[in-house]
Amino acid sequence: MNLAELNRVANAMVAPGRGVLAADESAATVKKRFEVIGVECTEDNRRDYRELLFRSKGMANISGVILFDETIRQNAKDGTPLVKIIEQAGSLPGIKVDRGVKPLPFSPGEVVTEGLDGLRERLVEYRGLGAKFCKWRAVIEIGPGIPSYNCIHANTHALARYAALCQDEDLVPIVEPEVVMDGDHDIGRCYEVTEFALKMLYQELFHARVKLEGTVLKPNMVVPGKNCAKQASAEEVAEKTLRVLKECVPASVPGIAFLSGGQSDLDATARLNAMNRIGPLPWKLSFSYSRALQAAPQKAWSGRVENVGAAQSAFAHRAAMNGLASLGKWSADLEKQAA
Repeated sequence: MNLAELNRVANAMVAPGRGVLAADESAATVKKRFEVIGVECTEDNRRDYRELLFRSKGMANISGVILFDETIRQNAKDGTPLVKIIEQAGSLPGIKVDRGVKPLPFSPGEVVTEGLDGLRERLVEYRGLGAKFCKWRAVIEIGPGIPSYNCIHANTHALARYAALCQDEDLVPIVEPEVVMDGDHDIGRCYEVTEFALKMLYQELFHARVKLEGTVLKPNMVVPGKNCAKQASAEEVAEKTLRVLKECVPASVPGIAFLSGGQSDLDATARLNAMNRIGPLPWKLSFSYSRALQAAPQKAWSGRVENVGAAQSAFAHRAAMNGLASLGKWSADLEKQAA
């Protein structure tokens, strides 16, 4: 393990003013999003859409791109590997390596992420294809009587085994324990579950001998459930999220790149900005968004060649806004000016 190189890559992923684009949606997920904009989910359309993002000016604010297995192997229309286009934009290619969630036995309503079997061999292949970092997502639901200890333990143990394998193959692991927003729970309940998950995660990472200097954490923000009657201000989300992170995340972690997790574009930006305005903090706070970066360009594109420029502009705008939020320099007025 080359810890100095892992630390260099981890720091580059959370460089000031930049963040990670999560473009690792499976074909099934892309199909759902393309249906909304009336686009057929073919391999060529998936490639064309991702290529327009990777060739846009918005990549100036993108430190790394998480790819799906299909995408890391694809070439652009002109024959250039998409990985090379990402590198030419000054960003790092990464890869999703988990194989999705399956029901957790004897834990109704809970899931565990699978994909450890054969992972080392896949990591070797992905590194050969140009990957510098990896991602593994654990999914933790809040509901009556859940999450259970069994669910938190199973998922954090798997995250730790994945992270150790990544580092052993000189790849930076993004560790993602996502407490999802679904449900009517309040922000206090989200805080409790997030604290439980993060404390278990760092215990498991310690036992697996993972070097935290060569990792990036991708957590949820502490927010109320989507169906909660009382929603929270950006300031309350920022205060509670930072409180739980300071309680649980060691200072040796280079950076924290939040997932958007179903938040609106503006909420994801405003809440990240509110956190970075509080400071000083022991780690860099950035973003690793999928929908909060891609919803606007997908709508603008709608599968039409003549809309590529508009889609690239929409992506560049959202990337720039989140870049400013990672510095605590965003304001709602900047959104109005762009409109």
